[in-house]
Amino acid sequence: MSTPNTPESLDSERERTRTGMSKAALKQDFLDNLFYIQGRFLEVATPHDLYMAAAFTTRDRLLERWVKSAQLFKSSHARTVCYLSAEYLLGPHLASNLVNLGITENAREVSEELKLDLDSIIEEEEEPGLGNGGLGRLAACFMESLSTCEVPAIGYGIRYEFGIFDQAIEDGWQVEKTDNWLRNGNPWEIPRPKICFPVGYGGHTESYRDERGQMRQRWQPELEINGVAYDTPILGYGTENVNLLRLWKAEASESFDFQAFNTGDYYGAVYAKIEAETISKVLYPNDEPEIGKELRLKQQYFFVSCSMQDMIRLHQNTVGPLESFADKFVAQLNDTHPALAVVELMRLLLDAHGMSWDQAWGITHRTFCYTNHTLLPEALETWSVNLFERLLPRHLEIIYEINRRFLDEVRVHFLGDEARIWRMSLIAEGDERRVRMANLAVVGSQAVNGVAELHSKLVKATLFKDFAELWPGRFHNVTNGVTPRRFMVVANPRLAQLITKTCGHEDWIRDLERLRELEAHVDEAGLQEQWLTVKRAAKQDLAAWMKQATGVQLDPESLFDVQAKRFHEYKRQHLKVLHIIRCYQRIKQGLSQDLVPRAFIFGGKAAPGYFMAKLMIKLINAVGAVINNDPHVNGWIRVAFMPDFNVKNGQRLYPAADLSEQISLAGKEASGTGNMKFSMNGALTIGTLDGANVEIREAVGEDNFFLFGMTAEEALQRQMTGYRPWEHYQSDAKLKSDIDLINSGLFSHGDTQIFRPLTDNLVNHDPFMVLADYRAYLDCQKTVSETYKDTQRWTRMSILNVARIGHFSSDRAIRDYAEHIWKITPKPIEPAAG
Repeated sequence: MSTPNTPESLDSERERTRTGMSKAALKQDFLDNLFYIQGRFLEVATPHDLYMAAAFTTRDRLLERWVKSAQLFKSSHARTVCYLSAEYLLGPHLASNLVNLGITENAREVSEELKLDLDSIIEEEEEPGLGNGGLGRLAACFMESLSTCEVPAIGYGIRYEFGIFDQAIEDGWQVEKTDNWLRNGNPWEIPRPKICFPVGYGGHTESYRDERGQMRQRWQPELEINGVAYDTPILGYGTENVNLLRLWKAEASESFDFQAFNTGDYYGAVYAKIEAETISKVLYPNDEPEIGKELRLKQQYFFVSCSMQDMIRLHQNTVGPLESFADKFVAQLNDTHPALAVVELMRLLLDAHGMSWDQAWGITHRTFCYTNHTLLPEALETWSVNLFERLLPRHLEIIYEINRRFLDEVRVHFLGDEARIWRMSLIAEGDERRVRMANLAVVGSQAVNGVAELHSKLVKATLFKDFAELWPGRFHNVTNGVTPRRFMVVANPRLAQLITKTCGHEDWIRDLERLRELEAHVDEAGLQEQWLTVKRAAKQDLAAWMKQATGVQLDPESLFDVQAKRFHEYKRQHLKVLHIIRCYQRIKQGLSQDLVPRAFIFGGKAAPGYFMAKLMIKLINAVGAVINNDPHVNGWIRVAFMPDFNVKNGQRLYPAADLSEQISLAGKEASGTGNMKFSMNGALTIGTLDGANVEIREAVGEDNFFLFGMTAEEALQRQMTGYRPWEHYQSDAKLKSDIDLINSGLFSHGDTQIFRPLTDNLVNHDPFMVLADYRAYLDCQKTVSETYKDTQRWTRMSILNVARIGHFSSDRAIRDYAEHIWKITPKPIEPAAG
């Protein structure tokens, strides 16, 4: 018997479908959110209104799962991963959440019924610029995979008001524009004004006796600000689990001083507010001046202090006594930026909770794990002792005590080895004494890992050799991975649909190793033809976007040769430029018979203070300006620079690439994740045996990878025996011709000096051995061209790259962490009945 449509029954039905997945529920909720939140109806709604309504409609469905997850984690005292990262390069949320909820098609059909374009609504979203590159992108992938793998987790970071800069190209130069990503609001976050913690700076410490007569230290900060929580739900794929990303915003304790205002001191009335909010104002301030260094240290302490206080609050509210803190939480330090968390947890346990040193250190050491992301000495953070003393006097005292106890252990283990003590100390002695944050992270953590097999070996053999000899069981490897949901399903839906059709299921989206099933079909003409069609469509899409964004017309029939990553000399974008110039010269000389038409595409940002990296960007655009306007090379080569490379633009680029350039000097790249994203989308890799390239080559097969260049051991040996780049320049006529052409002024309107800093550095110093690998690189590029001419062979290689890339899912990386480092088991959330 049917239920009559009484007002009560209609209300009940509406409540039941409030967060339903049906088209009817989505449609009603979208219209309600448009009306009740945006105050609009369809006929007058702006594109932004439509996006906000779609975002809130999607978020409604996340929140239902989030509440269930939080309730279970609390009631079961679930062991929880706390991921501490200064960066989260999240990318746009809407498309990713639709995929993870499994409602993309329903949302598309609802849009069509309402005569709206879902793709245009998705395109309206502003990307959160909360990261700089691979570090932040990895953190975002890991947060999504933690939920997918049903591992309880909280991500902690900073809610930067202004993210990484938007990059514009003006007259060939990088120009940094303000990334005001919050200007139109953020529908994905939930402010938590009641979750607020004090954070102190400066002042002094003093000794006193506690109620038991024990000597204690008390910190009296000069300045105190508040950290306020902003929460974003992070949904997994194919699961009910939703984890929490909690970002901290800095606010003044008292935002307005009425007394100062009433006496005419209008600036003083809001000074505290301005001073406080500066701390979470911008991602990575320029740390060339001393004031920039101070702000960055303030930022790092700010977010780890808030996070540690929050973890203690959560533990006391759910479990109780802090003695079991390390059983409830494991905290992963994503590089050294959050290393101060080790000291802050010690301070809180010692000073706020009255623990003994041994008890506090036992808890702290069992809580933390540390991921190292670099072997570059200049990238290992150190802080001036003087700056520490001024900003964080209590923490410096604790660091000294940790160091004293640690070095006593070293002395006992390595009798009489004073040089080793000097190297391992948390304090670097010299003209300016400095705190070594990497050493602190190693000493304060129960586990240390690198992010690729080669990198982890080099970490133990070079960077932390002394520590690995002291604690060999502390060091591990977890090769990085990326989420296939964003970088295949969202970025490349045509390819995802083809894979699903070929394999006969969608299970590969959550179990990427099942891509292996493609191998059984690799020689089928039908699959190869469809594969080419998918790639060509992606190239056409990118060509249309690049034409609109840059004015450069790319031919989708040409080989799309892509290098997209942060600009740094060790990544050797200038090696690719030398190859472009070599191709240009050959065409001009009538020697183009073994070339194939190529579109040379670059993307990436240079740090604002990194002159040489910015000069490389200028050179690329200068070379492109000449080549793209030379009718003699039309139809052969084009050069294009994608402005403002970020997650959103990466999703345009990865599906369209034919060739992925991973050409860093062997031994310098920790892992790389762009190499994985390109390979997942069918690009073939030309690369050195560096970072995760080594494992990608092993996985996809040596025959499906274009290898060139020295190994890490060979590069180190050449540097140790005396590398002389001048000899390469003088002995290789083609290399000399390419560098001399840059210096001739051809690419700079006759200015022979503008690129001299770059070319002189190559010829006289070449710290990353570009000239040593130049000839091998050119020979390998010749093989690339020959292979690309054989369409069937190239397509077969492309399919095998995708079929064999399953190991590089971030789901696998998270399972490795959970099993080998965190010792944590999944906690699945049961779906609602019915």
